[in-house]
Amino acid sequence: MTELSTPQQPPAAGPASAPEPRTGPRRRTGVGIVLLPMAGLLVALGTWWLLTSALEMIHPAVLPPPGAVLSAFTTAPGRFLEHTGDTTVETVVGFVLSSACGILIGLSLAASRVLERMFTPLLVAVNAVPKIALGPLLVGALGWGQKPVLTMVFLLCFFPIVLSTATGLTTTPADLAELARSLDASRWQAFRKIRLPAALPQIFVGLKVAMPLASIGAVIGEFQAGESGLGYLIVQAGGVGDTATAWAAIILIGLMSILLYFVLLLLERFALPWVRDTTSHS
Repeated sequence: MTELSTPQQPPAAGPASAPEPRTGPRRRTGVGIVLLPMAGLLVALGTWWLLTSALEMIHPAVLPPPGAVLSAFTTAPGRFLEHTGDTTVETVVGFVLSSACGILIGLSLAASRVLERMFTPLLVAVNAVPKIALGPLLVGALGWGQKPVLTMVFLLCFFPIVLSTATGLTTTPADLAELARSLDASRWQAFRKIRLPAALPQIFVGLKVAMPLASIGAVIGEFQAGESGLGYLIVQAGGVGDTATAWAAIILIGLMSILLYFVLLLLERFALPWVRDTTSHS
C-alpha cells in the first residue's frame, strides 16, 4: 500500500514577502524649500527687468528698473533699515494685541450663544467699514505717532482671529465630544483637553490670515498719521517724485511680511507638532 502523502504546508512568508509599509506623502526637501522660492523670485525679477529696461513697456515714473531701485537702497541703507525696524515693531505689537483680544472675544462668543447673537452682527459691521476712512478720525482722537498706527493694525487684524477662534471652538469633532461625555469630564476639562486642542489649527488659520493684514494696517496707519516707518517713507518719496525710493520701501514691506509670516509658520509647527502627522499633504 502506498502511503498517504500529507498535504504540504505553504512556505512561511519570509521578510521578503511581507507587505511593504505604505509610506506617507513625500515631504519636500530643504533644498526644494529654498530653491523653489528663489526660482520664483528670479522669474519675477527677470519679468520686471524685461518690462522696464529691455522692452521699456512701463514708464520709469510708474515702475523704475530694478537697478534704479537697488541704487536707491544702497545710497542710504541705514535710513531704509531704520524705517523698516519701526514698521516691523508696529506690525508685531499691533498683531500681538489684536491676537490676544481676538482670541478672548472668540472664546466669549463660543461660550455663550446669547453673546454670539448679540455681537456678531456688530463685529461684521465694524469689519465692513473701510479702515482708511477711519484714519483722519484716529489722528484727531489719538494724535500723530504710533497710537493711531497700532489702532489701525488692530482694526484690520482682529476680525479673522475672532472668527477662526469661535469657529474652531464650536466645531469640535463629534467623536471627541462624545468621548468627553463618556468619561464624565467637567466643562473645564473638556475645554482644556479636547475643545481647545481641536480648535488650535483653526485658530492658527486666522492668525496666518491676520499677519499680512497687520503689515497692511501698519502701512495705512503710517500713510495717515505716521512720523516714521516705510509707509511714511513712501509718502515722502512719492511727494517729490522719487519713485525708486518708494518702490524700494514697497519691496521691503513685502520682505518683512514674508519673514513675519514664516516666523508664524515655525511657531505653529512647534506648537502643533501632531497636526503634520495626522493630516495629509498632497
